[in-house]
Amino acid sequence: QVQLVESGGGLVQAGGSLRLSCAASGRTFSSYAMGWFRQAPGKEREFVAAISRGGTRTMYADSVKGRFTISRDNAKNTVYLQMNSLKPDDTAVYYCATARSVISTNSPAYDYWGQGTQVTVSS
Repeated sequence: QVQLVESGGGLVQAGGSLRLSCAASGRTFSSYAMGWFRQAPGKEREFVAAISRGGTRTMYADSVKGRFTISRDNAKNTVYLQMNSLKPDDTAVYYCATARSVISTNSPAYDYWGQGTQVTVSS
């Protein structure tokens, strides 16, 4: 069993920044890839970013490329999502998740999910 706890969400003005954190426990953190997804009201959950086990490979949705950066600290069992130049369209609940095996953009590839943290970007 894996437990994931997200933090760092909040209210920010357009153009601002936030850093989300996801602390993991219950399994060897460095043994699985990690991902961030988000879900806005009335919309389906969508992929945001993912990072490989060792942190050497990353993937991003086109909508966040160049603005968001995913990273991980395996010594702290934590994955981060640095979000810059935020836009109102980034408003959503953000979830971190553990991948069943390799890095992926597809949500079925992820097995454990956190409870989510709300990010609200005002215009």
